[in-house]
Amino acid sequence: MEFREAVETVVLKKYATLEGRATRSEYWWFALAYVTLLFCALIADGILQTPIAYQWMRVFTFLIWLAMLVPSIAVGVRRFHDLGKSGWWILIGCVPLVGLVIQLYMFSRLGTPGPNLYGPDPLWRESHREHAT
Repeated sequence: MEFREAVETVVLKKYATLEGRATRSEYWWFALAYVTLLFCALIADGILQTPIAYQWMRVFTFLIWLAMLVPSIAVGVRRFHDLGKSGWWILIGCVPLVGLVIQLYMFSRLGTPGPNLYGPDPLWRESHREHAT
């Protein structure tokens, strides 16, 4: 999955979808887009000196964070599904430092090959689609 396709899938097609699986590329391309968007919002907030909207976040940063909260949780849950784990594993990220390290490690692993409890292998379809064309 490429950058544009991953962002479209996460933000537009599967905004709040918790069912199914998400490949590593889908997750990490979305994460890159999200961090880039947040960085741009931080710069815009700094240049425009926008007021603080929530705790330490200024207006543009807060709006981006709020808009991407649901899709980032949803893609994380689908990523755990790809690993054959329950979506509740997303809560491991709430454990300070250790939870984030575990989550990053798990999100960097290859998903289970073939179908699992959460659906068919998305990589199997992508590789067979390329050979068919």
